[in-house]
Amino acid sequence: MERNKQTSIIKVDPNRVEKDKVQKIADVLGKGGLIAFPTETFYGLGAHALIRDAVEAVFRIKSRDPGKPVSVIVSDLAMFERIVEPPPAVFKAIASRFWPGPLTLILRAVPGIPDNILGPDRTIGIRFPRVDWLRAVVKTLGAPITATSANISGEKELYDPRNVKRAFAGLVDLIVDGGRTPGLLATTVLDLTQDKPRILRDGQVSRSALEEFL
Repeated sequence: MERNKQTSIIKVDPNRVEKDKVQKIADVLGKGGLIAFPTETFYGLGAHALIRDAVEAVFRIKSRDPGKPVSVIVSDLAMFERIVEPPPAVFKAIASRFWPGPLTLILRAVPGIPDNILGPDRTIGIRFPRVDWLRAVVKTLGAPITATSANISGEKELYDPRNVKRAFAGLVDLIVDGGRTPGLLATTVLDLTQDKPRILRDGQVSRSALEEFL
């Protein structure tokens, strides 16, 4: 793939919310730009989740099958409620226990959400991360962003910003360098669209921690 973008780099302190940097990152996303950014697991690829062309660009640079949906990050429960149908009763107990944190929940999206981020039956994966500056970016943007891992599909997730720069310089508009992320395990994915919650991917939130909800 041709690396024809002028990629900027912003260094952030993962433990602080630096308002000027938050605004710059949100501005890139608001214009349909792509970013690579650190999360509480690995680095991710971010785009305004409601801009179809931006989401398609994420799939393109990852070489990801368009039939495999990507999850999104929300800034708060108010944003969550704007993009999903009313969740099942068990959601409140699960969210109060594990959000914010490395748990992706699968729910059904409201009408109007672009179908290129949706799974079968208009399902959508949603994360509410515990990274304060990242939630501030999403809140400033006013819309969810994609949360797919910053790697080429089929390759290992990246936790070192040096490897992120090698992989995505010239492909994204901005790389947010927050140092190394914890890595190790990805988010746990929990499907809440069936009669009983079902784990689709094991991750940082253990199966034993979720046992009472399964």
